[in-house]
Amino acid sequence: MKVFGLIYFLLVGTVALSLSQKKTKEESILAGQEIYQDFCVQCHLTSGEGVSGVFPPLKASDYLLDNIEKSIAGVKYGLRGKITVNDEVYDGVMVTQGLDDDEIADVMNYILNEWGNSFEKQITSQQVLEIQKSILNQ
Repeated sequence: MKVFGLIYFLLVGTVALSLSQKKTKEESILAGQEIYQDFCVQCHLTSGEGVSGVFPPLKASDYLLDNIEKSIAGVKYGLRGKITVNDEVYDGVMVTQGLDDDEIADVMNYILNEWGNSFEKQITSQQVLEIQKSILNQ
């Protein structure tokens, strides 16, 4: 009976995990929009344009599109220090928002595909899981 119970819970866990990872890119973007409204809009604004010299833009951001893994790490671990976005230097602090890997993947998919941004691939929670804090120092 114990073996049956163990097998049952392993099977249920595996099915639940596979279902949670089957979110389409469109579903992820939609979920990310809500997360953006809850956590990001205060600084980066509804337009994604940020505030010059204070909060970097996400709309048409060369930093974002050229540094996907660093951008994920910034959301996951927070970001401090100088970064250059669209030839403008920002030297501020973005604190971690306490989002889980799935939420980070969703908000990244949203910002990478909103305001004219276009990113062909889908960011996954597995990809976010694999991002280490040390990438911010590279």
